[in-house]
Amino acid sequence: MKNTFKKHSTTFVVTLLAAGSIFAVIAYNGSQMPPRDEPAASTQKTVTETQETTEQVEEVLTKVTVQETQLGTYKAKIVGFGEATSRYELDYTSEISGRVEWLSDLFQVGTQVSKGDLLARIDDSTYQQLVSEAESNLATAELELFEEQREGEQARSEWNRSGLKGEPDSPLVFREPQLASAQASVENARKSLVSAKNDLAYAEIRAPFDGVITERTLQLGAHISEGGSIGMLYSTDLIEIEVPLSNQQWTNLPPEAISESWTATISDGSSGKQWPAVIKREHLYVDKTTRQRSVVLIVDKPLATENKLFPGTFVKANIDGKERENIWQLPASALSQQGEVWVVDAQGLLNKYAATALFERDDYIYINPVVDGETVQVIVRPLSNFQVGMKVSPQVLLSEETGSEEMTKEAL
Repeated sequence: MKNTFKKHSTTFVVTLLAAGSIFAVIAYNGSQMPPRDEPAASTQKTVTETQETTEQVEEVLTKVTVQETQLGTYKAKIVGFGEATSRYELDYTSEISGRVEWLSDLFQVGTQVSKGDLLARIDDSTYQQLVSEAESNLATAELELFEEQREGEQARSEWNRSGLKGEPDSPLVFREPQLASAQASVENARKSLVSAKNDLAYAEIRAPFDGVITERTLQLGAHISEGGSIGMLYSTDLIEIEVPLSNQQWTNLPPEAISESWTATISDGSSGKQWPAVIKREHLYVDKTTRQRSVVLIVDKPLATENKLFPGTFVKANIDGKERENIWQLPASALSQQGEVWVVDAQGLLNKYAATALFERDDYIYINPVVDGETVQVIVRPLSNFQVGMKVSPQVLLSEETGSEEMTKEAL
């Protein structure tokens, strides 16, 4: 009996201890619960995290630099390239044969000569003899003509004294054929004399125009044949530059440009020198290789100024074109390698449009507008990872009127 009571007492104590533990846990949890009129800590943490995530999303938007572009009127500029060439490039040849007996100090490669300068002399003894023979032949022919004229007059006088009426049956009676032959002989002798004197004059080799000696093949003491090479001369009165133009460039030229009153500027990229030029003419055909037509510019007296323009120089031509209305001016970097411009719409979304430069001027390109609107945000430097419909954060490009450093500001 005693053992039974002891056993029940132990069980009761354990039960009381367990119940006490449960109430203690409940009381502790109750003390940690917030009041009903305050938000839970976990709820505050969720709201904060949501706000931070939203700010992070805004921060990851790609920032792009845009130009606020408007329609304007701009003067076109045509840029082309060509080689400066002489007006005349003469492969000078000899008109006669003979031995070269004298050479001028002017007759050197690279020397500038004037028209009429004596460059060389060929032995002319043979040609002096030919002139003398031609003069003798002319004198003989003139004498025969004079005698024939006298005989003809005498024949006509005898006919009249004979009392015969009318004209004789044959022209030989009045020696008319003989007279015509004598007259032809005189004319032939005169032309032979002119030819002989010309050959004698060709013994002196003179510069045919103002030019530069670029090659000399004549040597002192050498024998030269008729038609043999003397040398090469480039004229220096003016320089011509043939500039091929594309169809688009031709549209930027006004009709009055093909005249000597339309100016251009020629420059040498290696030296930085510049020369004024005018448009002389246009080619009325399309080149089979380039499939382009060309304009020809001229520079007058290219060696008469301090900045000499030499034949063979590769130059850049800047030609003023006509005014183009209602077009955009954009930085050259705005046109992608794919020939597209990117535009940011009012919602900050990207769109791309195909575009072709009408012309270029300095660091700008000029295109027809690709979208309507008084002011359009065009991206200055499009990136390769751009996608149509992509949302971006545009930064407006600001250019100081003084042409100083460029700045940007946050687009509204």
